[in-house]
Amino acid sequence: MSFAKDFKAFIMRGNVVDLAVAVVIGGAFGKVVSSLVSDIIMPPLGVITGGIDFSKMKVIIQSASGTTKEVAITYGAFVNAVITFLIIALAIFIVIKALERVMPKRTDAPPPAPPADVVLLTEIRDLLKQQQR
Repeated sequence: MSFAKDFKAFIMRGNVVDLAVAVVIGGAFGKVVSSLVSDIIMPPLGVITGGIDFSKMKVIIQSASGTTKEVAITYGAFVNAVITFLIIALAIFIVIKALERVMPKRTDAPPPAPPADVVLLTEIRDLLKQQQR
């Protein structure tokens, strides 16, 4: 096969298309959740904590002077990112649990073979039925 045919076969596989859709939706969902955290959740949390804006919280290691930029650990942005992550994880958990309830259980694997003694007993039963006829 040529490279183009191999690539087309790879792209047209269901898993690749599903993954592409998931990445696009996940990116959009991430933006929505980021806005939820920064615009809706964090302002009331800031009011509760006495007007603190978490996104501006930082520890200054070296102040800016002249052409030297400020060096700081912006832990407030990290707090926002952690809250965003937790909300995304919770939302994905809820969606997956809902899908598990709605979707029928998949049975891709064949049922396991019966034990040898059950097979032997089944054969004996079938032979006895044949003899009775």
